[in-house]
Amino acid sequence: MDFEQFKEEMAKKIKEALDSKYGMETSVDVRTVEKMNESYEAITVKPDGSNIGVNLNANELFKEYEQGKSIDCIASTAAEFANRSLHSGPGFDIDSFNDYGKMKEKLTMEVVSSERNADLLQKVPHKDIEDMSVVYRFELTQTDEGRTSVLVTNRMIEQYGITAEQLHVDALSNAQEFKPIVIESMANVLAKQMGIDDVDVLGLGNLPKEEQTYVASVEGYVNGAGVIAYQDFMEKASERVGNSSFFILPSSIHELLIIPDNGKFDLQELKNMVKEVNTTTVDPADKLTDSVYHYDAKDKIFELGEKFVERQSTKEVKKSLSAEIKAKKEEIAKAPKKEAPGKEPKAKEGKVK
Repeated sequence: MDFEQFKEEMAKKIKEALDSKYGMETSVDVRTVEKMNESYEAITVKPDGSNIGVNLNANELFKEYEQGKSIDCIASTAAEFANRSLHSGPGFDIDSFNDYGKMKEKLTMEVVSSERNADLLQKVPHKDIEDMSVVYRFELTQTDEGRTSVLVTNRMIEQYGITAEQLHVDALSNAQEFKPIVIESMANVLAKQMGIDDVDVLGLGNLPKEEQTYVASVEGYVNGAGVIAYQDFMEKASERVGNSSFFILPSSIHELLIIPDNGKFDLQELKNMVKEVNTTTVDPADKLTDSVYHYDAKDKIFELGEKFVERQSTKEVKKSLSAEIKAKKEEIAKAPKKEAPGKEPKAKEGKVK
C-alpha cells in the first residue's frame, strides 16, 4: 500500500472507529497542513457542525505502518487520540474568535526564516527584519501538554476589518505583557537544565558581563525568538551585557544567544558555529536561520553581521581618508611661506630735447 492509498484507508478506518466505538458523528478528511518551516499531510477530524478539529499527522502514521504495525492498530490508536483531544482538551469559545477586540489580547509574535517560508508568507501578514519575518498568532490555550494557537492570515485580518500595520501595533503592545522578555546568562540556563543550584560549579558564574553569553526568550522557552521584534529588546539586551554592542545568534525559533561584541569574536567563526549547530542539533522544524546579527549600541542599528562589518570598514576608510586630509592640511599650514618675487621699478620715460 502506497502513501496515497494509506491516507484514504486510514481516514476511513478512523471515522468508523469514532462513529462505532465513541458514538461520534464526524467528518474525516485528508488535506495538506501548511505550517511555518514545514508542511505535512494530515487527517483532519471534526465533529459534525463544529469549526474546531484535530489534525493527525499522516506522515508519522505511515512511518508506523512501514515499520510493520497493522493499519487497524494504528487507526484505533489514532481514533482514541482524536477523541481524547476533542473531548478532554481545553475548550475555546468560537464566537470569541470572530471578535478582534477579544482576540487581540491573545496576540503573540514569532520570527521565521523569510526564505524558507516564502510561499506561506504570501498568505499571512508579516513584517520583515533583515532575512527574518515577524508573523502573528492567537494563543488560544496553553497547558502542560502543549499549546493551541492559530496563525493569523490575510483573510482573517480582512474579516476583522484591520490592517497589517494595526495588527503589528497591537501585537507589540500585547506580546510584551502576555509573553515578557526573559534574558538569562547561559550559566544560569545550563545550571537549571542540569539541576545545579550553585552556578559557580560550572565555572561560568564569575565571568564579567562583557564575557558572558546570554539566552533570550520568553517564559517556558517556547517560540521565544520573536522577542527580537519587541520594541525594547535591543536596549534591554544591551543593558544586560554592560550597555555595549552585541551579536545575536539564532539558536532556534525558541531562543536567541546574545554574545557581547568585545572584539574577541570573528563574524565568520560565529556563522560557522550557527550553521554547525543547525545542521547537527536543531530540528529542521525549529530552525530559524544560519545568519548572525549585530546590534550597534552606539548608533542604535540592528543588522546582519555582514552589513555591520561592511559599515565598519566604510567608517574606517572614511576615518583614514579624513585623517589623511587633515594631516595634509596641517602639513601645508606648517610649511614656510615663499615670498612673492620683488618687482623692478619702472624707469621714468625721459623727454627728448
